[in-house]
Amino acid sequence: MSGGSIPRLVIAAPSSGAGKTTVATGLMAAFAEAGLVVSPHKVGPDYIDPGYHSLATGRPGRNLDAYLCGPDRIAPLFLHGAAGADLALVEGVMGLFDGASGMGELSSTAHVAKLLRAPVVLVVDASSQSRSVAALVHGFASWDPEVRLAGVILNKVGSDRHEELLREAMDSSGVPVLGALRRDGRAGTPSRHLGLVPVAERRSDAVESVAELAARVREGCDLEALLALARTVPELPDAPWDPAAELGPVRGGGVGPRRLAPQADPRRPTGQTLAPAEGAAAPEKPLIAVAGGAAFTFSYAEHAELLAAAGAEVAPFDPLRDEHLPPGTQGVVIGGGFPEMYAPDLSANAPLRAAVAALAASGAPVSAECAGLLYLSRSLDGKPMCGVLPAEARMTERLTLGYREAVALRDNALAAAGTRVRGHEFHRTVLEPGAGADPAWGLTHPERRVEGFVAGGVHASYLHVHWAAEPSLAGRLVASAARSTPARGAAR
Repeated sequence: MSGGSIPRLVIAAPSSGAGKTTVATGLMAAFAEAGLVVSPHKVGPDYIDPGYHSLATGRPGRNLDAYLCGPDRIAPLFLHGAAGADLALVEGVMGLFDGASGMGELSSTAHVAKLLRAPVVLVVDASSQSRSVAALVHGFASWDPEVRLAGVILNKVGSDRHEELLREAMDSSGVPVLGALRRDGRAGTPSRHLGLVPVAERRSDAVESVAELAARVREGCDLEALLALARTVPELPDAPWDPAAELGPVRGGGVGPRRLAPQADPRRPTGQTLAPAEGAAAPEKPLIAVAGGAAFTFSYAEHAELLAAAGAEVAPFDPLRDEHLPPGTQGVVIGGGFPEMYAPDLSANAPLRAAVAALAASGAPVSAECAGLLYLSRSLDGKPMCGVLPAEARMTERLTLGYREAVALRDNALAAAGTRVRGHEFHRTVLEPGAGADPAWGLTHPERRVEGFVAGGVHASYLHVHWAAEPSLAGRLVASAARSTPARGAAR
């Protein structure tokens, strides 16, 4: 079997709350337990569901976001992530046809399914309907003829009689029922202010939940029919995404920014690779420390791959547990997560806060997104943080959520001036002030404002950016780290 013909299914739903994550995670675990190598994927920018997918399959959960990365990268990123798999399962986002606001189908589950030429299995919440389920499915099946709605899994079925009525109704729809799952709260996953509680915060309980989901799916779904359906896919003509090829031949020297041509569409940045000055010596392989642990769980798998491809040694550290940065650290990446849930513990780890502050003061590159931005502030909900940024952070009731378009206003350790990116904001915190004297980004859509901080080697922002869409970010960060001095007291 060639890489382009990897068996695949997209698990979608008419709306949020129908049970996509429950069914998709259960299917992943059930097929993995049956001995298949399962590649897990998630439509959209969500970081939390891929953690459960990874737990179910033993492979990195990967995102497929046509807004952040562009439609032309979806199939290559999919093929990269699914390499060597027997089956790929893609969990959708929101309702099947819900995409980026005001941009039609862009980044919807239906859009990604078409880009992957993958059949869609619709998870329907049947708890308050019987015969009407057929009308609902008929509407979804006929809305876009390019979307192949090939099966239905009935979720939250109340009884044997209820299932019988639902199946009778579906007999005339032309869409086969591939499973029926009873209402059952035993395998629930707890939620809070930004969605599900991440796996890293409840690992033992999460393992039990995923095992229970697998058992429910084995009992209620026709796994053989689902696998047979997944094997009906056509060949994808695309080549797998390759981080080394994306960065070009230069290692450690970084790549140039992707700038707009005078009349280019700002939503589709293009770029070029710049070689280092002639005769420049190749720098020593720099070590970049990447924050992880329960407080910092949000990261795209491709980020570490790009850093490594750009010539870095990548080392994890946990700001909740580690009192020192990894030996020889020359740069730090602190992604998203839930530092607000761990503010007292993060604050109590004074040695690491001091180490991060010292590294930032040295001019070494520090890239921080959302949770990382809060960690670098003076305080979070009154608890002292690293004090790198002249700002105070606190929790609020207001949810800030949505896609953004932005431009780098000045050269910095992460992006050259003029670099345009698409990103995503998702938080219930506020930073005062919200931007420094040198902001990280100028937002251009859907609103115009400045945001974040650039100071020395620090680039800190609420904006989550997928580096696969802009590999120059990883290349520039590694090049900057190669020029910095290893963290004091941690000689390599």
